[in-house]
Amino acid sequence: MADITIINEKAINISVNLEDALNMITEARGNIAQYADEIITIADKMPEFQYTYFCFYAYDTALLFEKMLGIDPKRYLSFSLDAPDSFFYTLYGGMKGLYGMASDYKANKKNAPARS
Repeated sequence: MADITIINEKAINISVNLEDALNMITEARGNIAQYADEIITIADKMPEFQYTYFCFYAYDTALLFEKMLGIDPKRYLSFSLDAPDSFFYTLYGGMKGLYGMASDYKANKKNAPARS
């Protein structure tokens, strides 16, 4: 699990590693319906960051990130994230691997008949 250091009442430092990325992938795979939009967005947008950085809040993809953290970093005015490249490479690969399942889920949901 991520290491959270409270700097003061307004700031925290978050340190993550490869295992945290694997946990995010496992969580996403087990809950495609909940995370389909995040899976697709992360897979689509991460290349813009050269696969070694990602702003989860800029694209409204923080639900999975926050699940992995176990806290809500929005309770603080600022936070920094320390993550090795392996975290981001693994996260991208996992999201790219789940992309088809997430896309299929969204397509099936969109084409499902309305229930009365």
